[in-house]
Amino acid sequence: MDEDSFWTLMEGSQQQAGDPDQRLEALREQLMQRPLAEIVQFQSCLHRVRRRIDTWEMWAAAEQIHGGGCSDDSFWYFQFWVVGLGRELYEKAVADPDSLAEAPELRRLAGRPLKTWSDGEWPDWESLDYVAGEAFDMLTGEEEGLEKALEAEGLDNPCNPEPSGEAWDVRNVDEACRRLPRLSRMFPLTG
Repeated sequence: MDEDSFWTLMEGSQQQAGDPDQRLEALREQLMQRPLAEIVQFQSCLHRVRRRIDTWEMWAAAEQIHGGGCSDDSFWYFQFWVVGLGRELYEKAVADPDSLAEAPELRRLAGRPLKTWSDGEWPDWESLDYVAGEAFDMLTGEEEGLEKALEAEGLDNPCNPEPSGEAWDVRNVDEACRRLPRLSRMFPLTG
């Protein structure tokens, strides 16, 4: 599965349903209609795509949006959420994490207290990392079969962020305002 096919599947699920759980169901069904090798390739592609936004700048964006409390796990789930926005917004975010300020999903959250965000609105999508494994297991009846298939192919299936780029204190309010001016205005942090 190449990256174009990956994005076709991702965006197809987005067009079929807006709710994250419904999108996962649509994606799972699509994957289950494909050969096992393509499910393995989907997972590998998901992590190649995710890796491009595993940066300190993107972690700072997540930190800003999450109100200054973005853990390792939260950043990991945030990365899958960015992938779930679709190719166009994702590519803009790769080039400039501050461009996430253009995402309608975030614009709806700006100015609202975090405690009012529903589960479906939170900018995280942990379950996207599991959908290929679920499809693989359902087809084969083998628990953790995708993990074994990835390993057999010599493919990496990471489970934690390892940000690239210049490391900096993503909780430094002044630096975040300088590097992410739009997100800082939408989701202001205090020092």
